[in-house]
Amino acid sequence: MTAVVQITFRDIDPSPALETKIRERIARLERVFDRMTSCRVLVEAPHRQHTQGKLFHVRIDVTMPGCEIVVGRDPAERHAHENAHVAVRDAFDALRRRLDEHARRQRGAVKAHALEP
Repeated sequence: MTAVVQITFRDIDPSPALETKIRERIARLERVFDRMTSCRVLVEAPHRQHTQGKLFHVRIDVTMPGCEIVVGRDPAERHAHENAHVAVRDAFDALRRRLDEHARRQRGAVKAHALEP
C-alpha cells in the first residue's frame, strides 16, 4: 500500500535534497509497516534569536487504521539540530521506534504482569 505523503517546509526554502531524503525514509518504513495510509512531515525553522544558529524542528504524523502516531523533534532538545538532515534523521529514528512498539502491541507481544489474587 502506498501512503499519501505530504511534506511541508515552513520558514525555510524547500530543499530537493531534503525532500528526497524524507521520501526515501518513508519508503523504507512502508516496506516494514505496510498499513500506513498517510504520512505528513513538517520541517520548520522557528523565528527565534539564537546565538548558536538556526535550529530545525521536525514533526511527523503517520496515520494507520485505528491509530495515529505523532513524533516531534524539538530544537530545544539538541544543538545537533542545526542541520536539517540530522533533525530529519532523528525524527525518523524516533518514529521507527514508536512504530515497532505499536506493532508489538498489535501482535500481543507485550509482557503482561500476573494479576494478584
